[in-house]
Amino acid sequence: MTEKPQIAGVGMVRFTKAGRSAAYDAMAAEAARAALADAGIAYAEVQQAYVGFVIGDTTSGQQSLYPLGLSGIPIINVNNACATGSSALFLARQAVASGVVDVALALGFEQMLSGPLASPFNDRPGVNGVLNSMVSTVQGWDAKAPIAAQYFGGAGREYQRKYGPAKDLFARISVKSRAHAARNPLAVFREPTTVEEVLASPPVFADLTRLQCCPPTCGAAAAVVVSADYARRKGLLGRCVAIAGQALTTDGQRSFDAGSMIAGVGADMTRRAAQQAYAQAGIGPDELQVVELHDCFTPNEIISYEALGLCPEGGAEKFVRDGDNTYGGRVVTNPSGGLLSKGHPLGATGLAQTAEIVWQLRGEAGERQVPGARAGLQHNVGLGGACVVTVLAR
Repeated sequence: MTEKPQIAGVGMVRFTKAGRSAAYDAMAAEAARAALADAGIAYAEVQQAYVGFVIGDTTSGQQSLYPLGLSGIPIINVNNACATGSSALFLARQAVASGVVDVALALGFEQMLSGPLASPFNDRPGVNGVLNSMVSTVQGWDAKAPIAAQYFGGAGREYQRKYGPAKDLFARISVKSRAHAARNPLAVFREPTTVEEVLASPPVFADLTRLQCCPPTCGAAAAVVVSADYARRKGLLGRCVAIAGQALTTDGQRSFDAGSMIAGVGADMTRRAAQQAYAQAGIGPDELQVVELHDCFTPNEIISYEALGLCPEGGAEKFVRDGDNTYGGRVVTNPSGGLLSKGHPLGATGLAQTAEIVWQLRGEAGERQVPGARAGLQHNVGLGGACVVTVLAR
């Protein structure tokens, strides 16, 4: 196939704090129905479904989609850490691009518990063994600090040593995140905050404070991927958004051999995935108007600016202080509020990012609309590891 697969419809439920959501299958079914309704496509038209979740049991995808119809289609359950939702989208796009199907559904959800993310297993090897070995060598372990905060807090500390930004740089990301989320009715944290409040919030690890860490969240999101030919035959092309480029990468030697926390938390995976996605799309980062990137902790937004090519290496502080990461600047990053403020229900995150970019490119984002948005990027990282970068265009 020479024509790009198209996203015909997207949907998501409002994210909530852990413990306040509907059951996972109800959220997932609602998001799937919303995406199908947005596309104007019946579930009976879907030929394959890829369903992502991190915390769940075996065929949770079937449990979520059976209420929409017992059509007998392949339903594939996907788990790829925090990159699960966009991995489901990658597989749906691949199925359509190969010509195997004309219509595929990507769905992601998560029903999370309060508190720091932790594995439910203590009788088997952990999934981040190679990363943990590197972390132990580079910075050691703090038995009292959450593991994810040690990863990204350590990366932030390395960034500060390497480039020497002002102490408030990371806090400014949280302030921007809340300001954007105030325009998004689907976000969890919509109240504004200040640099002073962010820095004064309880310490977590290194210079990370609580307001610089994403919260455990519940939610669901979905996307309907179709072939261009199908969209043309059904009269859907006018509202479709093309998947112009997409790449999924895993860790290379540099993630661990460089002895770098920045590389370890996904900067190298991000850089390689972005380069591949840009090449497929035939555009560069300077041609993007809107980006939804993986800001699970404030340092990762800073690191991702540079890995995605939005600014030069070491140039993130100038990028932020010049306002080039928000409305009126060069590229609006995380207009939804991002993981920090919209929330981070692991399996849903990548598809929620995708939904936001689709709404932006259609001009349907309401108060948070980025003027003139024609090309956008979605970036989703899971340690262990996986990274998906998707370039979307109209």
